[in-house]
Amino acid sequence: MENLRVMSGRWQFDWRLLLFTGLMLPLLLSLGVWQLQRAGEKTLLLEAWQSRDSVLVWASVPETQLQTGQRVAVTGWYDEATWLLDNRTRDGRAGYEVLTLFQPIDGPPVVINRGWVPAPPTRAQLPVVTTPEGVFTLQGRVADYPEPPVLGQPEPSPSGWPRRVQALPRSRVSSQVADPSTRLLLLADSQQPGAYRADKAPDVMGPQTHYGYASQWFALAAVLTILTLVASYKKTTKDSQAGADNDNDNG
Repeated sequence: MENLRVMSGRWQFDWRLLLFTGLMLPLLLSLGVWQLQRAGEKTLLLEAWQSRDSVLVWASVPETQLQTGQRVAVTGWYDEATWLLDNRTRDGRAGYEVLTLFQPIDGPPVVINRGWVPAPPTRAQLPVVTTPEGVFTLQGRVADYPEPPVLGQPEPSPSGWPRRVQALPRSRVSSQVADPSTRLLLLADSQQPGAYRADKAPDVMGPQTHYGYASQWFALAAVLTILTLVASYKKTTKDSQAGADNDNDNG
């Protein structure tokens, strides 16, 4: 009489494993969805930056509808308030971006990013910047305020212009003028009135990179699900008397 070992299985879930999976799986999926959203945003940004559409008039577009990279034109005059945005490099050389307040004929004050200037040999010196007088029509692209880092230290508020800053949030501009625009204007090129080296391109991660990150997060979610199922399926064995069954059949 021959004994056969028969394999079978049953589900046996470990509450600790289920708790871990229940916490991590939504996190991984949400990170993947977030990366897909970021990829969509970057696609729209690059399309706006590369667009050859007509230039919009700044005051004709509600601020809530202004899109980053959108081409606009604004007419008005420069104010004396100028900030030098520190730690900006071009071709490996340290320098500043010159941001000057601009008063449009129609609409709220707006900060103009006039481009890059090289830094003097020592930190004790600031670059010499001049601001043209008169009424000008500027062309540029919509941009965001350079926000400070999360753990950035408070900066002193020196008197006089220009002022060196590590960032320029809208709240800081609001201390100079009432109700400034919610967006900046980045000059289109170095031929604009008051421009310095205005050749800044969008410093963004391409949408393909975000799609790659999304795939990684979704893949990790799939692996976690598979491993949880595999770990929860317990195999068992049992003996069967095959020989006895054969004898009964013959009889």
